[in-house]
Amino acid sequence: MFREEFDKHNWDEVLSGIYAKTAADVERALNKNKKDLEDFKAMISPAAAPYLEQMAQMSHRITRKRFGNTVQLYAPLYLSNECQNICTYCGFSYDNKLRRKTLSGVEILQEAEYLKKQGFEHVLLVTGEAAKTVGVDYLRDAIRLLRPHFANISIEVQPLDEDEYKVLVAEGLYAVLVYQETYHKENYKQYHPKGKKSNFDYRLDTPDRLGNAAIHKIGLGVLIGLEDWRADNFFTALHVNYLEKHFWQTRYSISFPRLRPATGLIEPKVVISDKELVQLICAWRIFNEEIELSISTRENEVFRDHIIKLGATTMSAGSKTNPGGYTVEAESLEQFEIDDSRSVTEVKQMIEKNGYKPVWKDWEQFTMV
Repeated sequence: MFREEFDKHNWDEVLSGIYAKTAADVERALNKNKKDLEDFKAMISPAAAPYLEQMAQMSHRITRKRFGNTVQLYAPLYLSNECQNICTYCGFSYDNKLRRKTLSGVEILQEAEYLKKQGFEHVLLVTGEAAKTVGVDYLRDAIRLLRPHFANISIEVQPLDEDEYKVLVAEGLYAVLVYQETYHKENYKQYHPKGKKSNFDYRLDTPDRLGNAAIHKIGLGVLIGLEDWRADNFFTALHVNYLEKHFWQTRYSISFPRLRPATGLIEPKVVISDKELVQLICAWRIFNEEIELSISTRENEVFRDHIIKLGATTMSAGSKTNPGGYTVEAESLEQFEIDDSRSVTEVKQMIEKNGYKPVWKDWEQFTMV
């Protein structure tokens, strides 16, 4: 399991190694045909900052070669804000005093109808982590309701056991997003003091269980702001490398969520600038040409407008982060505040203005230019 590979690496040594990289290391990495993890360290290091323009141009060329002039669009569909975990950065945290809401089947279909009218074919089902309320049976029923209406259904929910994932895959589940939040094991407990999510190892093992369940795609990432983003992304890259070797038929994606305002939220421990986030995204694209890179509405309009040309391949649009937020519970508590509040039509027009095609289904083909 990945845990065995993870245990070979020490956080502080990794961090020191990244900050020790030199301009020569960066130049060597950028000129190599096949990049390794040491090259990735160099490209995310402070030493790479002066090479950002070169990295951006490389990332643009690689992205256009591999993904053409397309941007995949998806919408999050929040099913529930019930949660049994205490997480210091999340609006759904168990200790937040708020009215909890879990959508019924009728309400799920009501939300689905709205998203279909917007043009979406990919939906991401999101819940808090409350196994008794929104466990595998609830998720199975939700997928059964939505499968006739959407081309792809993904989930971002509590980690499940392998046999539970197999049940959902059999129902038509396409992808699972499971973020480690931070790979800093010693500090992980500070952010997750109560609930099943406090079990670092169980969460770390989740992609292994997904691979064994033959899921089509696994989404990874960390919550930027909890710990040093450079070290956290090295461990994410280490995780992806392991998964691609052991579950080579599975596709992978990376997301870059930055800590956003929410009820009861802690302040970011580490702040990443827009320039540094661009550096990180470009480094990922140069390091792994095949991986999907996703940017959500956590980011502002200007950043999202420009990142399309620099490596991003997937975007959410018109997002609501509260259960029933599109049609049922417009005023209920959000998980976090979004920053790009443009309508789906406005995002679509922005993509087209940049010379790209918004893609609603994976199998739609556009001219590669």
